[in-house]
Amino acid sequence: MTHQEIVPAKMKILIIDDDKKLCRLVADYLEPMGYDAEAAHNGTQGLQMILEGDYHAVILDVMMPGMDGFEVLKRLRKESDIPVLMLTARGEETDRIVGLEMGADDYLPKTFSSRELLARLRAVTRRYFISESQSTSEAADNVLIFGDLQIEQSSRTVRFHGKKIVLTPIEYNLLTCLAGAAGRVLTRDQLLDAVTGRSYEVFDRTVDVHISSLRRRLGEDPRNPMFIQTIRSVGYMFKMPGEQT
Repeated sequence: MTHQEIVPAKMKILIIDDDKKLCRLVADYLEPMGYDAEAAHNGTQGLQMILEGDYHAVILDVMMPGMDGFEVLKRLRKESDIPVLMLTARGEETDRIVGLEMGADDYLPKTFSSRELLARLRAVTRRYFISESQSTSEAADNVLIFGDLQIEQSSRTVRFHGKKIVLTPIEYNLLTCLAGAAGRVLTRDQLLDAVTGRSYEVFDRTVDVHISSLRRRLGEDPRNPMFIQTIRSVGYMFKMPGEQT
């Protein structure tokens, strides 16, 4: 099955930005490219539309009056793993790191070109739908079990101590990549290849930020991790519970 067959022919996108002119420009550019783009001009409306609608991805501005983009993302990630591409007028690394830690799939400064926006949007949606397709093709009983951690690959469900853990698509892909290679060290480049395909340039801390977020969701102490061990200057290794570091 090709990537084109996995990704829906018509993608429904929600743009959340208080800049109405920018929303129109983005929608006008994306629609001939196969996207059905709708817009919300404040965080509260946007969050409600996402949770009640049937969207394939979200383009989310950070700086909005009232509920800003970070708060929208925080609330959204409690309910959904929909791909989120964040926009910022500032473009500072600290903003990108905060967004990634909260569950954004990618980040763009508002100085972006139309072609770059399209490339990033295609990348995050392609990764999501390919992962979904791969998971549903697995046998229903294909479950990875590591002590109290269970990864149900057919449903992309992760449970720890019996409690469901909500992960973003990238966090889930990182976890399954590491768990599938338990006991072997994976470099940052290997992990980056596995979860992003290197379809665009990303800054050096991308994997580290997502690993940090993944550890936090699992309740891990990075100084004494139960599962994800840092291998200094190399990458990460998934270890069985009870193994000595």
